[in-house]
Formats: sequence, structure tokens, C-alpha cells
Amino acid sequence: MDLMVGMQKAMRRVLVARGVQSETVNVAGQAVHHYTLQGQGKGPPVLLVHGLGGSANGFGRTFFGLARRFSRVLAPDLPGHGFSGAYCGGPTCVKSQFDVLTAYCEQVVKEPALVVGNSLGGAMAVSLAAEHPEWVKALALVAPAGAELTPQALTTLLSVFEVKSNEDARELTRRLFHRPPWAAMLLASEMRKFYSNPTVQALAADAIATQASIAPQAVRDLKMPVLFLWGGSERLLPPEILTWYRQHLPRQAEVHVVEGFGHVPQMERPDAFVSHLVGFADRAGLAGGNRSVDRV
Repeated sequence: MDLMVGMQKAMRRVLVARGVQSETVNVAGQAVHHYTLQGQGKGPPVLLVHGLGGSANGFGRTFFGLARRFSRVLAPDLPGHGFSGAYCGGPTCVKSQFDVLTAYCEQVVKEPALVVGNSLGGAMAVSLAAEHPEWVKALALVAPAGAELTPQALTTLLSVFEVKSNEDARELTRRLFHRPPWAAMLLASEMRKFYSNPTVQALAADAIATQASIAPQAVRDLKMPVLFLWGGSERLLPPEILTWYRQHLPRQAEVHVVEGFGHVPQMERPDAFVSHLVGFADRAGLAGGNRSVDRV
């Protein structure tokens, strides 16, 4: 068995043993794997949307802390990621991913949620909030993509995902974390397989070909509470993205640059990540109850 696949399955077994449901559902003609956890809190559901090459497992260490404050926790594997199937349901891959996310909200979530999006998932979360605000009670963006970049800057960014050697895999890992996990650095050959899957390559190529970005007005017009988190150790996305969002986010948005956060704080600092989300939910009047955070 592929080592990374084995590690992903082991993580799923741990989550299921602790009460998380893992199942595959048909969404817009796609087989979509997702995790759900019934919460004990009074807040709305929390929908966790991962980024390019990521998976719902990346949020696994946040599930139990979030479940204390919110009514449900949901984390889908986008098509071609994690345990989900086919990676592109149409001629434009990114749009196909977004269509599946929208259908997931309609068919599975079925009520307005706190939508948390990381990286590409952040860009899709913005689009969801702009185009379908009925599904987004509040929005939390974690190092989101989607800002307008020059063609050269976008190509430079996405070229990092062209992982052709073990050193390329180590370099991408270094860019994702505040302090890269030693295991990922040592297992570069396995990480190389993980990063270079067809989904990542197809989505990156599609983004370069279409030069797609979010319209600034769509961001300015967001009406719901918005949290924007950017890592003080962000090394994957260029600082121009932070500047772009600061220029266009609506007045009610909270923007926090957090020291000790890299590109994927949900993996590296899950307790602090949950605390930021719960604090935001409190300030927005979304969540009630005990302030303690469960550790995994």
C-alpha cells in the first residue's frame, strides 16, 4: 500500500473511532467523501473547505474543538482529493469543483453555515458567499487564494506545485508550514506522490489557462460577518494577495495576521485555529456556551 494513502486511512480510522462519521455521498453526479460530527454547541453548522491538494483530513484535529461550540461540523473532500473520486466534472476544472461545493451545501448542509475556506477553498468560499449568500451565515478565510495576480505572479505561484523531484516536495512542504514537520521532510519521496496527483496538476493548469480571479466588487459586497486570517509565516502565497484582500474586503471584515501561523494552521496549530474561529463566532453572535477547546 502507498504510504501516504495508508496514513490517510489511519487518520480516518482514528476519527471514526472517536465518533466522526465518514461516508461517501452522491453530489451533483460526483462521489464525494465527507466527514460529519454532531456538535454540542448552539452555533450554526461549520463547513470546512480545504485547498489545492489538501483534504478533509487536514481539518481533522479541529473537529472536536469546533463541535463543542457549533451544531455540526462538516468537511468534504473536494473531487479528486482525499477519498473522493474523479477530479474534473467538466471543461473547466475549478468551476466544476465550485459547482460540487454549491450542491453539497444544498443537498447535505441544507442550512446557512459558518463557511471556513483555506487557500483554493478560501477562494471558493468567497464565491459561494457572493453567489449563494443563503448558504453562508458567516465567512472565515484562511490564507485564501482568488485575488487578482499578474500572469507572471500566478504562474510563479502555481509552478511550486510542479513537483518533479524530492527536493521540490521538500520545498513545497517548507512553504506550507511555520515549522515544517520533520516526518514530511524525511518522507519527501512519498510527499512527492501526494503533491503531484492529477487533480492538483489539472487545477493548476486550468488556473493558469483561464487567469481566473474573484471580482473585487464581489468581495466588497459581502454582507455577512467575515474573518480573514493570514499567517505571519505565510510562504506559499505572495503578500500581494493579503494587500488585495485588505483593499477590497467590506468594512465589517476582521483581518488578523497571526504570528506562528503558516499556510495551513489547521494542521500545525489546530487549537489556536479553533480559538480564532470561536472568538470570531462569539463576536459575530453565532456561538454560545463553554469557551474551552478540546485537544486531539
